[in-house]
Amino acid sequence: MSEALDPARLSALPADLRAAFEAQAFELDAERAARQHVEAEKADLEALNAELKAANERLEHLLREFRRTQFGPQSEKLDEDQLNLAFEDIEVAIAETEEALDRGREASNDNKSEPGQRRSRALPKDLPRIESVIEPESIACPCGCGEMVRIGEDRTERLDITPAQFRVIVTIRPRYACPKGRAGVSQAPAPAHLIEGGLPTEALLAQVIVSKYSEHLPLYRQAQVFARHGVPLDRSTLADWVGRAAFHLAPIVDRMAELLKGSSKLFMDETTAPVLDPGRGKTKTGYLWALARDERPFAGTAPPGVVFRYAPGRGGEHAEQMLIGFNGVLQVDGYAGYNRLERVDRKGGSPLRLVYCWAHARREVIKATPEAGSPVAEQILRRIAGLYAIEKEIRGTSPEERLAVRQHRAKPLVAALKTFVWAQRERLSRNSHMGKALGYLVNHWDGLSLYLENGRVEMDNNPVENLIRPLTLSRKNSLFAGHDEGAQSWARLASLIGTCKLNGVEPFAYMKATLEALAAGHRNADIDALLPWNFGTLRAAAA
Repeated sequence: MSEALDPARLSALPADLRAAFEAQAFELDAERAARQHVEAEKADLEALNAELKAANERLEHLLREFRRTQFGPQSEKLDEDQLNLAFEDIEVAIAETEEALDRGREASNDNKSEPGQRRSRALPKDLPRIESVIEPESIACPCGCGEMVRIGEDRTERLDITPAQFRVIVTIRPRYACPKGRAGVSQAPAPAHLIEGGLPTEALLAQVIVSKYSEHLPLYRQAQVFARHGVPLDRSTLADWVGRAAFHLAPIVDRMAELLKGSSKLFMDETTAPVLDPGRGKTKTGYLWALARDERPFAGTAPPGVVFRYAPGRGGEHAEQMLIGFNGVLQVDGYAGYNRLERVDRKGGSPLRLVYCWAHARREVIKATPEAGSPVAEQILRRIAGLYAIEKEIRGTSPEERLAVRQHRAKPLVAALKTFVWAQRERLSRNSHMGKALGYLVNHWDGLSLYLENGRVEMDNNPVENLIRPLTLSRKNSLFAGHDEGAQSWARLASLIGTCKLNGVEPFAYMKATLEALAAGHRNADIDALLPWNFGTLRAAAA
């Protein structure tokens, strides 16, 4: 920086020379200010660049975590709920980082008149719309010709919610009598209620049931929600409501089971259900058995459905009891308890054909794979993936087309895989982890191969496993069922909720309409109208 000129010396200079000095000083000051401005902008840009670089690195890290969670070696061991929880946290972190980036860009952008447009999905047309029209402060034309004319509009939609609001339905039934005392009293009959003399409407019953068995909110937590709204209700009161509703809904579930067992092919699986053992003050292990039908993969016409039953144990006799009246193909995992269903002396029907699950076979190989990897496992998993790729191509086609493609393309691959598995089993120790996994494949090979002979059969038991997963979440949140009969009610109501979801039916709407129909005295002879897959008919009748 140059030294300032002494004002006394400057004033002694001639006027023209003094003016030249002052002009030069002004230009130097302007240049210095401009340079400082550029340096400040450069510093701001460098800071913004550092922030963007850090944000990008964080996004890349989160993306790697997301991919590792979804596709990493542990993903096979995580159930869907665990994966979803991991995805939620990672996706929240990604969204937070992206929002910070967006705000940073907006802060560095001089043109801030229009906010950035975000891509959003279309909202359902049947949702009510509340329109808010925002007019300009003035529509007077700047040219002075008068008011501007409307030539169009921009519309944006955002999803809103009205929180749950409790209300009291007051039913008033006036009584009328002859003013001269010559006749009796006239009064309308009381409307029918599912719980006579009880507090809840059928809508409230439906809400409690759906919250517990669809949203996995235990009754004691629901009681806390009621209390926060100033409505004190004991957990035992809610349990009494649910139990009474389950009693009225039981015939619908029984009818669903009857119709499912009339099918030619079903899925079956089971999961633990801890139940309180009052005599010991501890929990005992019961089981929820699932029987499911889903013909959508082969374009079948029967609606999908699932029925759960509680049993105090996992013995095959419980599956045998549940399947009385069913004759056909049963898709199961490799549990040995199902083997009794293939016997000629099977109770309740002829011997069943058991189709085993390729997903379970794959898991056995994955569990036996060491951290360093295994060429044998890699070969088996790659070949199984090839079989699944074929299934993906033919999903939704007719049984005949599926069978033809499997015979032409999948059967040779399965034969080659069999040769490889048998050869490796002879080479490896049968007591090693991989030897045991290969033994699992060999012991279940006939059942694994049956899908090649029937276009209605799936490669795995995943459809019913996916239906059981919501029960495991309810089990985690509730810890255990309070009694064997309580577990049976759990099974009944979960059957209706699960079948609603399979058929694209909103559970609360179905449960409310069904409970109202039962309260109004719906005839048992017409019980099929109350099945979840017939909800459209029920709703039309109610309207």
